[in-house]
Amino acid sequence: MPPAVSLIQATSYDLRSLRSSLETLLEPLGGITSFVKPGDRVLLKPNLLTGSRPTKECVTRPELVYCVAQMVQAVGGKPFLGDGPAFGSAMGVAKANGYLPLIDELNLPIVEFHGQRYETVSTQFNHLLLSKEAMDADVVINLPKLKSHVQLTMTMGVKNLFGCVPGKMKAWWHMEAGKDANRFGEMLVETARAIDPDLTILDGIIGHEGNGPSGGEPRYLGLLAASRDVFALDRAILEILNVDPSLVPTAAASMRLGLCPELAAIDFPHLRPADIQVNDWKLPEALVAIDFGLPRVIQSTFRHLYIRFIKEPMSAYAGR
Repeated sequence: MPPAVSLIQATSYDLRSLRSSLETLLEPLGGITSFVKPGDRVLLKPNLLTGSRPTKECVTRPELVYCVAQMVQAVGGKPFLGDGPAFGSAMGVAKANGYLPLIDELNLPIVEFHGQRYETVSTQFNHLLLSKEAMDADVVINLPKLKSHVQLTMTMGVKNLFGCVPGKMKAWWHMEAGKDANRFGEMLVETARAIDPDLTILDGIIGHEGNGPSGGEPRYLGLLAASRDVFALDRAILEILNVDPSLVPTAAASMRLGLCPELAAIDFPHLRPADIQVNDWKLPEALVAIDFGLPRVIQSTFRHLYIRFIKEPMSAYAGR
């Protein structure tokens, strides 16, 4: 069967409305019961990029995570939230972005990712450290935010799974693979293949355009997308936004490696990309280098450790 990408228009993060939209979105994919069975440990992997710009739509909305967690619990699954922010902890970034009230209501655990080496399909990247928590989950639900990106043009489902590389390791991979955009794109694709998410649900109700992933501005799109195939989903989103896949290293690599289906081979059970075309999506004003030199790697590593082990604990203590 051809990969299916479910696309619908969704206008609100109101919990009742959003829950209804998600049920409609997942219905042609078999509903949540086709992904989650009673007792499954289900990783919810949002984009928890930063805690510093909570009003700029830089992260996956907590309402989306809440509704998906609620749906997982309703069928007997055991959801937990995890990510590996480049700077700080998953808990710290989630707290800064208003996640805690909804998480507390559902008693949803937040886990910090720890790295372990796993076999990958590609021998070029078999030294990649990936989150043990993600690899050991029974089900992975990938919850990316739709954003422009100053290094990779766009960040969607595939790039979101780079969050399964523990925080301080990301800078080292920028140095190791970032000298070549094609190689860096392939590294991200191999990360996605290794994690192999069971379901990707993209938050595009309000996206982030321009100089993303954090330096741009919110952009209302009124869009939700879902698929079992993260590569097909990303390809469909680029078509909606009129972005050339060759400009996006993750999309270009997935096509080069034969992982991304042709648009004509994708089944769209609700809307087709042409039905919800966006002709004025803002890409970055200029792309910046992916490569991190050694000084920047060291600086980024110390920044991550400072935020994680000094700034966040001091902030928590001051709030008592």
